[in-house]
Amino acid sequence: MLFVLDELREAVLLVFANKQDLPNAMAVSDLTDKLGLQSLRSRVWHVQATCATQGTGLYEGLDWLSNELSKR
Repeated sequence: MLFVLDELREAVLLVFANKQDLPNAMAVSDLTDKLGLQSLRSRVWHVQATCATQGTGLYEGLDWLSNELSKR
């Protein structure tokens, strides 16, 4: 995984779980499990459900990222 690189030790991670409007979309909790994000205990991460065609979740994810970066 990229987060083992020393250059990224303080990087935050934002994952957009897109296409949440589709009936077979993977739930955010399932995606979190599949990506093994719980193992990134020393990292700040967030998974944001989105539907790009409707614009839902995009601003929320970017707001989260902006808030996290402003803390640094």
